[in-house]
Amino acid sequence: MSTLHAPDFPEEAIRLRARLGTAAAFPERADYGHTLFGATAYEPADLIDQWRLVPPVFVPRRLEKLIDLGREPVYPDVELATEIGGFLARLPVYVSAFGPSTDLGVAISAAAARAGVPMVIGEDNGTGPDVLLAQLRAYVEQAPRGLGGVVVQQATEDADAEIWNLTYSDPTATALLDTGRLAFELKLGQGAKPGLGAMTVVPAETDTNGYTVDETFGTDVVRSGSPGTYTDEILRQQIRLMRNNYPRVRIWVKLPPARDVGVAAAVAWAAGANAVTIDGAEAGTGWAPLGFMDHVGLPLAECLRRIGAPQGGLLASGRMWSGPRAVKTLAMGATAIGLGRAALIAADEDRQSGLERLLECLALELKLLISALGKYTPAALGGEDIWLPNGGMPSGQRGARSHEYPYG
Repeated sequence: MSTLHAPDFPEEAIRLRARLGTAAAFPERADYGHTLFGATAYEPADLIDQWRLVPPVFVPRRLEKLIDLGREPVYPDVELATEIGGFLARLPVYVSAFGPSTDLGVAISAAAARAGVPMVIGEDNGTGPDVLLAQLRAYVEQAPRGLGGVVVQQATEDADAEIWNLTYSDPTATALLDTGRLAFELKLGQGAKPGLGAMTVVPAETDTNGYTVDETFGTDVVRSGSPGTYTDEILRQQIRLMRNNYPRVRIWVKLPPARDVGVAAAVAWAAGANAVTIDGAEAGTGWAPLGFMDHVGLPLAECLRRIGAPQGGLLASGRMWSGPRAVKTLAMGATAIGLGRAALIAADEDRQSGLERLLECLALELKLLISALGKYTPAALGGEDIWLPNGGMPSGQRGARSHEYPYG
């Protein structure tokens, strides 16, 4: 079994956080004094999980904070507010895109809004505008003033449905447009099935206009769309058209974990994208060929290495659910991390409060870890905060914010 899709994806840990919130960041209190904590061997799921965060002895930034506060700083003094792709968020987290799901999608949209984090509404997949607009309305009704934002994703197979035109002209979007909290995301691919377009199994009688229908499974068929055809010039021109046609929205570009991901990210930033999002091959999927899930695409760690020092907002997802993994990814250059499967699991556990409790637990862990590194904002993290086993990064690779990796 590939470590990219380890069978022990921590679903129970996520459900526990959705139930308990911040209490899930600590061992059971009843075990204190009776259990030796930390004695269980840790099994890393992938390369990012193998990295370790390494606090320093000398902490000059803590001294700066001490002088500023007039007292010794502690972890609650970490400031998590972050600009994410043109939006202000309470913490460096966004809810990444997932397929259409009317009830769960609406619950997640409302919870993300209340938490003050951006929400990406996934590709239409032929479900029609009602699902998208229901999620949009749920977010607008709950969003705090000035925080968060909605990102509407459109892939090649959605273009005929004019998802962006529909959103841009709908009255529901007015409040977001007026406050600069609407973005459109051009999807070039996704983590679990790079090189393929949207693919799902639907009943044979489902409308498949604009899609390819091939294999059949009893009364069901495989419906798939094109991943789109891109060159560097096509991507530049597409971003230019988006900026001209929708001048009031932010522009996001989603890339698959492809071998030229660093080049594609640089093209998108140079063309004016507010953010580039990248799914590592660890990212989940609603449905994809098994061979893709275990054997196709770069791990998130390698995507981050190939991108190097970001030239703009870099958003990363792929098996994100806990503070340590998030902080390592931020130290490698990401501006924020995306919750996909974890958000779905948390909302499934508790539609009303599960995602918010998960985010509360994640926020606490972020503060604890960033403070332990002697820093007080996510943007201060860098390559020096990570120890990489087995020789570390190749010679010359630079950290997220122009720091060398001194710990091999």
